[in-house]
Amino acid sequence: MQRSGAVNGPKGQTGTDWNAINWRKADRMVRNLRQRIFRAAQANDLRKVRSLQKLMLRSYSNILMSVRRVTQVNAGKNTPGVDKVVVKTPAARGQLVDHMATFQPWRVRPIRRV
Repeated sequence: MQRSGAVNGPKGQTGTDWNAINWRKADRMVRNLRQRIFRAAQANDLRKVRSLQKLMLRSYSNILMSVRRVTQVNAGKNTPGVDKVVVKTPAARGQLVDHMATFQPWRVRPIRRV
């Protein structure tokens, strides 16, 4: 599982190598985090639930598993989304993972002047 370092990462890497990902490890990490969220919810520890949910949103393994599910596993993998893009190749999947890892929806975009 390699990841491009946007800030302090190693030089010379071009991004996520889709074929070199350890899927068993990524699945285990996501499953363990889901179980921790479930146990905290059962214990009624809402602060811990919220903290673990935020951790899940930032998790690199969660991004990997989500991209894999949308582009390879689901029945709608050949259907384009609202952006009219279908991701088919491993290189394109790696680029999508890198984009999702650095995406910040809370960051305001500049205004478009017409």
